Amino acid sequence: MRTNRLGSSELQISEIGLGCMSLGTEEKPALRIIHEALERGVNYLDTADLYDEGRNEELVGKAVRGRRSEVVLATKVGNRIVPGKPGWTWDASKSYIMSAVKESLRRLQTDYIDLYQLHGGTLDDPIDETIEAFEELQRQGVIRYYGISSIRPNVIREYAVRSRIVSVMSQYSLLDRRPEESVLDLLEQHNISMIARGPVAKGLLADGGLSKLKPDGYLDYTADELRPLLGKFAALPHEGSLAQTAIRFSLAHPAVASAIPGASTVEQLIHNVGAARLDELRPDQIVQLKELTKANVYTSHR
Repeated sequence: MRTNRLGSSELQISEIGLGCMSLGTEEKPALRIIHEALERGVNYLDTADLYDEGRNEELVGKAVRGRRSEVVLATKVGNRIVPGKPGWTWDASKSYIMSAVKESLRRLQTDYIDLYQLHGGTLDDPIDETIEAFEELQRQGVIRYYGISSIRPNVIREYAVRSRIVSVMSQYSLLDRRPEESVLDLLEQHNISMIARGPVAKGLLADGGLSKLKPDGYLDYTADELRPLLGKFAALPHEGSLAQTAIRFSLAHPAVASAIPGASTVEQLIHNVGAARLDELRPDQIVQLKELTKANVYTSHR
């Protein structure tokens, strides 16, 4: 498994990580997936306090017990669950971040977090206060580095120039090329890495992707556009499967340090990680794939 340096940090993360949101809530299968990932060279695990109301962090914590030094552990904060109330509220205040991190540490059974990420964000947030919280936690040694998880270019630009973030997690795939418009080059200029989530576009770019197709399509693709497009993808000559090619595409830009497909079974995990054995896509392959797809653009939060 190749590794890449995460932005300006000292962290070396596997080019294919594990997005833990899809693990489910049952302990035995979730731990089996994580352990299989670690055995296959994955060292980057990404969770969030929001996932299954903290249960996901608990499972990740159990899975890495006794192996903490082998793992780059990332989690997120900002979506506040209020006991007794449905859903969650957004809270990027310093006071909430400083209290929420304690609960994440407890659930993860660790005394430090490698990468602590703001799980969203808008320009209406108290951004300086949010940054102050992360900086203070870093000074205390509670977190090693911090980043944001966002698809909002206007927010990403603010943090790129006002903070010391080392990463931005954002959706990026053959069917969602929006980061190419204004984000990826910006991050490369500031020595900030992208962590690409959703590289197989909710399974559309996997074998049997047509079965995942919804009537309303995907982003700015209609269902009628996607049916022939997925067929064209499948017909292309490629070294691995379509899903593995899609993962390699999301890793092609130099700003991307890791792609984090999710996995709800060991079989899915093994297949995704198999993309690490493939060669990097050649420039002509990247051009061919881009010619088939849309250069999506952000329609808001520019």
